[in-house]
Amino acid sequence: MKLLYDLFPIILFFVSYHQADKLVDNTPVGQLFDPAQPDVLVATIIATSIAIIASFIQVGGFWLKHRRFEKMHIFSLTLITVLGGITIVFGDPAFIQWKPTVLNWVFAMAFLASQFIGKKSLVQRMMGGQIELPDPVWIKLNISWVIFFLFSGVANLYVAFYYALELDEKTRMDNWVNFKLFGLMGMTFVFVIAQGFYLAKYMQDKQPEDKQISEE
Repeated sequence: MKLLYDLFPIILFFVSYHQADKLVDNTPVGQLFDPAQPDVLVATIIATSIAIIASFIQVGGFWLKHRRFEKMHIFSLTLITVLGGITIVFGDPAFIQWKPTVLNWVFAMAFLASQFIGKKSLVQRMMGGQIELPDPVWIKLNISWVIFFLFSGVANLYVAFYYALELDEKTRMDNWVNFKLFGLMGMTFVFVIAQGFYLAKYMQDKQPEDKQISEE
């Protein structure tokens, strides 16, 4: 459920982008746009606007339920408001296309910095309560997240600006919007599953010790 809540703005961006023509034809939204504007630009502006609103709802809803803010939500809201706002004002989708890359690279820097600042890395702070690992393994785990975030940022740039350049602008934007939801999310799932297999051997090695302690 939390995953769906975290993806709430992204899902609405995806849906509203692909349903933009219906919104233009059947709601007052269509009156806000010049008929001469390219369909891809109209769809991007509509989707970006809805995603910004969804991000505010996401942050507000989390605060109402928990009486606190989640840093990831706040940072994502800031990014989409700034980059999305520039996209809307200047009519250039490139700014909103940079958002996943900036977000992933900031995460990469945060995980890397935690390797040298404080007693525990970010991965150990998040997972240390559920599993015990040797310090070298925590380091490898943390660095693997750094590499993953860097790679995700590069992958987003490639799909947004370099993939299938021979195609028309609308098709290329469609590809990026699909990748933004399914591609990046799929990459994350694969990485997490691979990480689970990597950690399984340490959990199995610990089971005999836990069983012996319980028997005593």
